[in-house]
Amino acid sequence: MNKAYKLKILILFFFIWNLAFAGIPRFQFYKTPLDDTELKAFVMSEKLDGVRGIWDGKSLKTRNGNPIKAPKFWLDNFPPFILDGELWLRRDAFAQTLSVIKNTIPKQWEQITLQVFDVRGVCKDCTLQTRLNILQEYLENNPSKFIKIIPQIPIENQMHLEKFYQSVLEKGGEGVIIRNNTISNIGYKLKPFMDAECIVQGYTQGRGRNARKLGAVICEATINGIQKRFKIGSGFSDRERENPPKIGTKITYKYQGYTKNGIPRFPIFLRVREGD
Repeated sequence: MNKAYKLKILILFFFIWNLAFAGIPRFQFYKTPLDDTELKAFVMSEKLDGVRGIWDGKSLKTRNGNPIKAPKFWLDNFPPFILDGELWLRRDAFAQTLSVIKNTIPKQWEQITLQVFDVRGVCKDCTLQTRLNILQEYLENNPSKFIKIIPQIPIENQMHLEKFYQSVLEKGGEGVIIRNNTISNIGYKLKPFMDAECIVQGYTQGRGRNARKLGAVICEATINGIQKRFKIGSGFSDRERENPPKIGTKITYKYQGYTKNGIPRFPIFLRVREGD
């Protein structure tokens, strides 16, 4: 690393701490398509279904600031600035990823990568792609096989976006993230279904093959400003029916819009919400 680059990193190091967990965007679902002119201000990337991981320049944490105990060898050459991404194993492997992170077995961490979709604290008023290029430059001088940059593809038009979206789904991907390249807190999730979180408040008894097991969880959530209770009875494995999420646990479910009473339509359990 040359002296000028070292000096640049050192200066930046002193002011990034206050930015570590500030302004982390939560994107809305892409319901109303943007026109082709508007879309040209956006980039797109595959939405990876991993565990959110934020490297604050010194340690690895969840979105809520809880520590993630990654092995020392895994963190070698991590930069002195903020990385925001997904701790990821492969597609359709969220449970396995979470198991590795919770058990903190060093050997298993060799399978995990931090798939970075943003970098913060490295420049003022610069684009998303510029920030990622700074990380790429850092990695060229300080290689790490555990840091991967998620490609951000400039969107040409709605047809280009739709073609990319379908290619992701065909590969078994979850969907696409659309981000404004200049205004980092503007973005959307493009997925074949919507998802949300709720708090488990109780259970119903199963019937038939699920006798003496979980039938459904009774969940509570604030939907459009109103507290709602509803049941989720699909999506649970046999093991989860025998050991359902504990009361008070936050879970993620997917659904297809709302009923006329404002209840999620066809809710399906996805997972216990951990590592946010």
